[in-house]
Amino acid sequence: MHVVDSHTGGEPTRVILDGGPDLGTGPLAERARRLARDHTAFCNGVMREPRGQPAMVGALLVPPTDPECVTGVIYFDADAVLGMCGHGTIGLTVTLAHLGRIAPGTHRIETPAGVVTVTLIDAHTVQVTNIESRRVKKAAQVVVPEVGIVTGDVAYGGNWFFIVEPSPLPVRPDNIRALTDLAVAIRTAAHAQGVGGGPETPIDHVIFQDEVPGSDVHSRNFVLCPDDAYDRSPCGTGSSARLACLAADGRLAPGAEITQQSVIGSTYRLSYQPGPTGGVIPTLTGQAFIMAESTLVFDPEDPFRNGIPTVSAGNG
Repeated sequence: MHVVDSHTGGEPTRVILDGGPDLGTGPLAERARRLARDHTAFCNGVMREPRGQPAMVGALLVPPTDPECVTGVIYFDADAVLGMCGHGTIGLTVTLAHLGRIAPGTHRIETPAGVVTVTLIDAHTVQVTNIESRRVKKAAQVVVPEVGIVTGDVAYGGNWFFIVEPSPLPVRPDNIRALTDLAVAIRTAAHAQGVGGGPETPIDHVIFQDEVPGSDVHSRNFVLCPDDAYDRSPCGTGSSARLACLAADGRLAPGAEITQQSVIGSTYRLSYQPGPTGGVIPTLTGQAFIMAESTLVFDPEDPFRNGIPTVSAGNG
C-alpha cells in the first residue's frame, strides 16, 4: 500500500494512493458508509499503532463522481469515517502537488460532505473553501456527571461539533490531559442525552475556545476528535463550525479575517461569506509539510496486522 504522510499544523495526514479496498461506485457518501461498515480492519491497520498513531487521519483516494474534481477522497481516523477534514484537505493538496498531480492554482476535490475548492498558493500553503456550515442550536445544555451543566453551541462544519466558549479550563499544552478527559465526558453525556444535530448526526467532536490576551490571535482552541485524540491543528471543520457561530451572533462580519490558534500554537487564517441556505461558506488557509513517502506492508502472519486494539486512543 503506497502512502504519503504529511502534517498540517502538527496534525498528520496519511494519503493512501493505492492498495485500499474496492468501494464500488456511486455517491461518495455511500462509499464512505461501505468503508465504515465493511472495512474496519483496513482502517484500523492503517491508522492504529504500530503503523499509525491516534492523531493521524487517513485520506483514501477514490474516483470522483464529479468530472471537474481532481480526485475524490474519503477521510477516516482510528475510530470513525469522517464527512470532511480540513487539515486533511490541506495535507492532501500539498501531497498531490508533491506528486506532480496538480499545479499552483484552484482545484476541486470531492468529499462525502460535498465538493470543496482548494487553492494551492505555494508548495506548503493551501486555502480551502469548505462546504456550507451552520449552527443548529445555541446554548445547548449537557449534564456531565461530576461536572454539572455544560453549555455549548451545536454546529456543523463537515463534522458535528459541541463548541464551549469560554473554555472551562485554560487551553494550554500542560492541560491537554485534563481537557481531553473533560471533552470525552461532555461528548459521552451529549450522546446519552441526545444533544447533537439529530438522531443520525450525534456530536463527534468537542471544542473548547479560549482567549489569547495581548495577541493578534483571535482565539485558541482545543479540539477532541472521534478517536479521543486531540487535534494538533486548529481543526478545519471545527473552525468552519465556529465561523458559523460567530456569524450567527454577529461577532464577525463577512470577509473579515481572523487567526485561529491550536492548543500547540499552530494557526489557520479564517473568514467566511454568507451561504445560500442561511449558513456560511468558510475559507481557511494553512500550511502542510510532507514527512514521508512509503509502502505499508501487511504480513498475514503479523499478529498486529490490523492494528493494536486500544480501550482509549486518547493521548496527552
